[in-house]
Amino acid sequence: MAPSSPAFWTEYKAVLTKLSISEKKSNYYISWAQTFERFLNGLPLSEASLDMVKSFLADIARDGRIKEWQQDQARHALEILYDEYLKIDFKAPGAWQGPFKDAVKDPHGFEILHGGLLRRVEAECRVRHYSIRTEEAYVTWARRFLSFCNSQDTAQLGPQDIKKYLEFLAQERNVSAGTQNQALNALVFLFTQVMKKEPGDFSDFARARKPVRVPTVLTKNEMNMLLGRLDGECLVMAGLLWGSGLRVMECMQLRIKDIDFETGQITIRNGKGAKDRVTMLPERFAGPLREQIERTKKIYEEDRAHDTEGVYMWPGLERKYPTAGKEWIWQYVFPAQRLSVDPRSRAVRRHHVDPDVLQRRIKQASQEAGITKQVSCHTLRHSFATALLQSGSDIRTVQELLGHSDVATTMIYTHVLNKPGMVPVVSPADA
Repeated sequence: MAPSSPAFWTEYKAVLTKLSISEKKSNYYISWAQTFERFLNGLPLSEASLDMVKSFLADIARDGRIKEWQQDQARHALEILYDEYLKIDFKAPGAWQGPFKDAVKDPHGFEILHGGLLRRVEAECRVRHYSIRTEEAYVTWARRFLSFCNSQDTAQLGPQDIKKYLEFLAQERNVSAGTQNQALNALVFLFTQVMKKEPGDFSDFARARKPVRVPTVLTKNEMNMLLGRLDGECLVMAGLLWGSGLRVMECMQLRIKDIDFETGQITIRNGKGAKDRVTMLPERFAGPLREQIERTKKIYEEDRAHDTEGVYMWPGLERKYPTAGKEWIWQYVFPAQRLSVDPRSRAVRRHHVDPDVLQRRIKQASQEAGITKQVSCHTLRHSFATALLQSGSDIRTVQELLGHSDVATTMIYTHVLNKPGMVPVVSPADA
């Protein structure tokens, strides 16, 4: 779900003004309401429960940086939001469910016509245990496709409609090949798994051109300059992306049990393509990682003291081990600072840190270090692979460490390879 529109917040501010809330204070009230909306993690403000509000207020109360008067301000902001603007009684425990009193109706009736189909896309994704990102992407592409076709009868949709939409993306919207392929996968899923019909032959559609790009990599000196501008958990995460070759979400989703200090290994569970693999734990970051785990232990103990819901578990594991989410070994190594609402179960729990936090920090650090390259989290993974090949590591070994299904994907890093050979693999962080 997209955040509330600017018009929504303008109307909310008008209510605050009517209640004689000053201009300066109104901005703080809006900020608190928007923070609560982010806490809901996609759930509309109108569908929040009283327990979710209480969890949010309790969460900020436990934050030592937020003073008591600010907590009162947050509560007052939500009270006005629900009592005065949304007209949902803040004081009645059963009044938190339901739509906006004056909800904007869809002028084209899209939700009436296709809302059920989109919800079936969600359901099919969840049955197959697809990630939340894949689910959101498939629902979005289905919505865009149905809007493009402007058809009230989905039974009449066929290969000609898929072809037209894919060509529209390539020729009119100039999307990348990867984006077009994602749309293609989503539409095939929509037809075969949701609508239960064969999409037909549309293989002659115009494909977006896939450019051949050389990955951006950092030298060890540049990496040290970058890491020198980082601290805390961001330093540890960046160190693992570079020193272990992790993808950013693989790093975010690491759990305590996946770290083995004795053998110097990290196990990546359910990585890209739902595959597990083992990679190295660089000695350089073993100490900072232990310190991070100690910080995580304190957060975990506080959550247990407040009987917070356990961390997210895969549905099959949750059925088999219903209490595992509250056990120490299953906790995320890099937990979020605040609780949030699970977008699927709607349980209030502590998720892993948002990847955008690390993305922004790495970009900022690269600018501070004066690095004249476009640096992202994935640049660190590129640097890992390239450094291994430069040191003479076998390309098949590098393929396994990166988790590539096809060695052709790993071959892109051979632009720096001079003499491939079979030598012991050492993390570039420890070289």
